[in-house]
Amino acid sequence: QVQLVESGGGVVQAGGSLRLSCAASGSIFSINTMGWYRQAPGKQRELVAIITSVGITNYRDAVKGRFTISRDNAKNTVYLQMNSLKPEDTAVYYCNAKSGFEVATNRPGSWGQGTQVTVSS
Repeated sequence: QVQLVESGGGVVQAGGSLRLSCAASGSIFSINTMGWYRQAPGKQRELVAIITSVGITNYRDAVKGRFTISRDNAKNTVYLQMNSLKPEDTAVYYCNAKSGFEVATNRPGSWGQGTQVTVSS
C-alpha cells in the first residue's frame, strides 16, 4: 500500500502561481509513475500531468507551458509547479501513484485526499 499526502493548495488570483507537493510513504519501492489529476465541480476527474520513474513527463494540452511536474525520488515526493493560473484551473487536485503492474494493467493506483486550488478572476 502507498499513502499519499498532498499540500500546497490555496486561493490565488488569476496569473498567480502555486506549488503543490505530494509525499509518498508505505510501499514506495513499488512506485513507477506519479501524477496529478484534478476534478472541478460537476466534472469528471482529469489527468493534469504525469512523470515516470525516469523522468518522462506528459501534460494535458490546457496546462502545457504553464505547469511543470517534477519528482524527487530521494524524498519520495512529486511536485506540480503551476504558473499563469486561470480561473478554469480551479479544482481539487489529487496526487496519484502507480506501480509498474498498475500502469500495465490500467488500474487506478493509489490516491491522495486532494487539495483545493481556487483561482479568482
